[in-house]
Amino acid sequence: MPRPDAARLSSAQRDLLLALAGLGLLMLWDSSGLDLVLLRQVGDADGFAWRTHWLTAGLLHQGGRWLSVALFVLTVAITLRPFGPWRCVPPRERLWGLGITIVCLVLIPLLKRHSLTSCPWELQEFGGVAHYVSHWRFGVGDGGPGHCFPSGHASGAFSFLALAVMLRTRRPAVARALLIALCGLGIVFGLAQMMRGAHYLSHTLYTAWLCASLTSLSWQALQQPASRARPLTHRRPAD
Repeated sequence: MPRPDAARLSSAQRDLLLALAGLGLLMLWDSSGLDLVLLRQVGDADGFAWRTHWLTAGLLHQGGRWLSVALFVLTVAITLRPFGPWRCVPPRERLWGLGITIVCLVLIPLLKRHSLTSCPWELQEFGGVAHYVSHWRFGVGDGGPGHCFPSGHASGAFSFLALAVMLRTRRPAVARALLIALCGLGIVFGLAQMMRGAHYLSHTLYTAWLCASLTSLSWQALQQPASRARPLTHRRPAD
């Protein structure tokens, strides 16, 4: 039977490999041109019909913001006074959950603020002034206002993955259900923004990758000090 430390190291390596594989897939998506193909299905020279629709702009955008606020309140609440499935989570891990959630919520808007990528509704073919430029052409502007990469709205769901990761080993069934719900919510947010012309689909995918990678890799780092310290408790006292 493998030692617990070896199993934990394998889990950390798996999460790292998944993060790298995810980045590779995102780069392939960028090179495929599918971002524009999808946008042309919902937009034309007159813009995007779903831009101000009550479902996308009202329920899923404005309503989604309030749902994100509720998720943040939940994260703070279980950190200070855990309830439900989070009662089994130690304080150290709950503090980590709150901390990495805040990091994700701050990082995505910070990246957007410095991004040269404009929103799709700014493209010339959709009635704007910008032209398409790959996210990987650093320092190259597209002729528009920029500040649109990655997706801030999708981070309102993906930033809270720690709620599931904290239960990863203690309540795996609940963790899976939460993970599916949060990822599903993030995808719905992202699709709504794409239909409005507010983001490329890749903006949502990059947000998902950033939040998932930061959450999973920092979780593995959190576990390592505990795994190194645990064997010390089994040492025989000195004679």
